[in-house]
Amino acid sequence: MGSINWLKEVEKRKEHLIADLQGLLKIESVLDEGNATEEAPLGVNVKKALDYMLEIGDRDGFVSKNSGDVAGHLEMGTGERLIGVLGHVDVVPAGDGWSVNPFEGVVQDGKIFARGAIDDKGPTMAAYYAMKIIKELELPLEKRVRLIIGTDEESKWRCVDHYFQHEEMPDMGFAPDADFPIINAEKGIADFDLVQNVEESNDSTSAITLLSFESGLRYNMVPDKAKAVLDVNENNTELMQMYNDFLSNQELQGQYYVESGYFIIELEGVSAHGSEPDKGRNAGLLLANFLSTVELDNKGKVFISSAVDFFFGDSRGRNLGVQFKDDISGELTINVGIMSYNEQEGGKFGLTMRYPVTFKWKEGLETLTKSVEEKGFSVANFSNSEPHHVSEDNELIQVLKNVYEMQTHKPASLMAIGGGTYARSLKSGVAFGALFPGRPDVAHQKDEYMELDDLVKATAIYAQAIFELAREK
Repeated sequence: MGSINWLKEVEKRKEHLIADLQGLLKIESVLDEGNATEEAPLGVNVKKALDYMLEIGDRDGFVSKNSGDVAGHLEMGTGERLIGVLGHVDVVPAGDGWSVNPFEGVVQDGKIFARGAIDDKGPTMAAYYAMKIIKELELPLEKRVRLIIGTDEESKWRCVDHYFQHEEMPDMGFAPDADFPIINAEKGIADFDLVQNVEESNDSTSAITLLSFESGLRYNMVPDKAKAVLDVNENNTELMQMYNDFLSNQELQGQYYVESGYFIIELEGVSAHGSEPDKGRNAGLLLANFLSTVELDNKGKVFISSAVDFFFGDSRGRNLGVQFKDDISGELTINVGIMSYNEQEGGKFGLTMRYPVTFKWKEGLETLTKSVEEKGFSVANFSNSEPHHVSEDNELIQVLKNVYEMQTHKPASLMAIGGGTYARSLKSGVAFGALFPGRPDVAHQKDEYMELDDLVKATAIYAQAIFELAREK
């Protein structure tokens, strides 16, 4: 068997690759439990995206399996050992401000634009076509290869939890859902709420009462919008002037208006992934920072001052006593993904804490709990995914390093991230692409895209990697 020009094999199939990817991108596969059915427990469109992948697998002669309508796989090859490639077809909400339809897969300027283009439908389709090429070339394998498709990666990971309760754990594998070269360490991910402990009365002589405050949809996104409803007992003019000055000084976009006799303030920030809070501008925290300059009622004041004291200008947990850093995976980060408040029930902060591999999270949680109790908050709804780390001398990493360096002629350095990929659900797994070094990370942002050249190059890398991991030795 002569050497294979993997890039050339992808180029031959480029039109079909793009067409199949567009078909997947057109499905608005956002978690939608409000419209769930027995056959589609995470929403009809999420199930449609899973079905789409299984159907193209059937079309191309793979062995397909649906696992509980929340995951599935496409398999090829024979042998006892199993190589796993884990992608996901669910996406975060599109949000506003797109210059194209986020669910169309528009191709322009050498890019394909859509929600999910880089996270993670583009990379998942690249991995699928990598397997398709190996299959069509009838290359000899001594291991089975399985593309495992998840549908709840952006939320609670019920897909892989269910899948690995019922299906075989691969001997090794990778998740095409992050950055090249190779991510061998992932921080721990703790999601939880801080809930305001509310006293019955709200005695206040202030001129302004905070009736409600809303910002954010997901723990793992930096919110780009915030809204506060105020009962202003006096003239609005001074408040309007203060807000205008604030927007101007901070170079922010926002508006205010009166509705049903209440004064409403809205603010726009910049969204980003919750694992890197400083890459965005948190609309909720910015609006809280403004409201901290206003004389509010007691209950509202506690909520707003806590937001500022706990989190404003501090994404590293310093103010909560949990700042930490290690050489393997870097710094601990905290993102305030959700802020909500109403006058009756008080407030809540929905947080994601990404903590380093060597951080003692139980001790950290105790410290944090004590810090917030002093302000009248308690920790609730705590969920935790422990850190993941694969050592450099692992066979998997050695193969992937060699392939990446052959295909790109660049060093395959090892990296750590604060995001969580399906790699952490594998016994031996790493995240491997598909975002190339130097490319902006537009996952979870408006006008998300993937460079078509990168789509082709990633497919070639995945094809060679899968073949090297599974081939006859």
